[in-house]
Amino acid sequence: MSRRTFLAASGVAGAAAGTGLLSACSSGTKTTAGANGAPTELEVFSWWTAGGEKDALNALVAVFSQSNPHVEFINRAVTGGAGANAQALLAKRLAAKNPPDTFQAQAGAMVGDYITAGQVEDLTFLYQQQGWDKQFNPQVLKLIQRDGKYYSVPVDIHHINVLWSNIALCRSLGISTAPKTMTEFIGNLKKVKAAGKIPLAVSRDPAQDWQVKHIMETVLVSTLKADDWAALWKKGGNWNSAKVSTALSTFHEIMGYAPGTGAQYTSWDQVSSLVGNGAAAYQIMGDWTEANFAVTLKLTGNIDYTWAPVPGTQGTFLFAADCFTLPVGAKDREASVAWLTTCGSQTGQDDFTSVKGAIPPRSNISADERDLFDPYLQWSLDQWHSDIIAGSLTHGVVASGAWNTAIDQAVIGYLKDNSIQTLQNALVAAAAKYQV
Repeated sequence: MSRRTFLAASGVAGAAAGTGLLSACSSGTKTTAGANGAPTELEVFSWWTAGGEKDALNALVAVFSQSNPHVEFINRAVTGGAGANAQALLAKRLAAKNPPDTFQAQAGAMVGDYITAGQVEDLTFLYQQQGWDKQFNPQVLKLIQRDGKYYSVPVDIHHINVLWSNIALCRSLGISTAPKTMTEFIGNLKKVKAAGKIPLAVSRDPAQDWQVKHIMETVLVSTLKADDWAALWKKGGNWNSAKVSTALSTFHEIMGYAPGTGAQYTSWDQVSSLVGNGAAAYQIMGDWTEANFAVTLKLTGNIDYTWAPVPGTQGTFLFAADCFTLPVGAKDREASVAWLTTCGSQTGQDDFTSVKGAIPPRSNISADERDLFDPYLQWSLDQWHSDIIAGSLTHGVVASGAWNTAIDQAVIGYLKDNSIQTLQNALVAAAAKYQV
């Protein structure tokens, strides 16, 4: 049994056992944690409901429960790709001054919206207390702070610009699982299409537009490279440049080989299963796909499937970081701080990330700790420590919520009319409105 499988199984059992025990106590007088009489419930809001995501959350809960055995974990996970449904429900609760004790976000600009609205507490005290300001990767710290203060605790780092491939299908067609350029990649997609297979697996359902936006941003990074990508999100960034036009033209050509997956394959994990079962050759998706392949589909890396940087993005690590916050007005602030402490701890991060298909956000990973991770995650660790780090659009790092929503609408429009010029015009208009 692999470490990932063991932790997924033990995390589920541990979380279930802890919840059952504490729920039995809660039918009468509420039990307390310690002499101070603090409430014993922790309501955690997330969008981790699929396969490896859910297993990873349970593994993290198991670590938390070891140190906080009298705190009942209340799971308020809301299903929906990229968290759109969860974020909409969370917005209603925050507006009603009824926050959960903590909620999942994505470090960077997404948390910035909550800071501006005065909805999350400054956590700099916890960074200093736990030493995270010296332990976490300094490039990430720059991207997740505001005015030198920290308002969220990242629990993982996800690799966004990853190309996943079905090994057997690619070998049978004589095509590479690690094309170096977009030209080579498009040539491979043509061969897959000619063979009657799905070249690039993605849902074209407008409700799943984030999957298409994910592909679009990786193609933009492939053409622009890290510095010009970062410049797009600052005042004066030119979305009407020749480089952006070239990138969008390449994206449009690639999407011609992404026919969609049908109503029964809409969520990202369902789409991944098409690569896993050999119906599709490739998927461009973050490394939560690794957990889906290994934990849910029971596939073996480098035998059934493999991975590589999206063509042209070699040397750039496009990242997103799942994080948790301390909402203003949390009903159980003490339990929330205890949860955040677990999220930032080495044990919590190692157990969580090794199941979820992600890596820890700390700068230094020892050789012994590295051995906890499977071959994909060790590859990702190598990339993390050698590549230029860039923030993701789709997953909350570089653009505000309003700007992301405007780009969502532009992508949905593209899915409906297939006009790349209309898409670029909409991106230009969104930048003019939201660049700061």
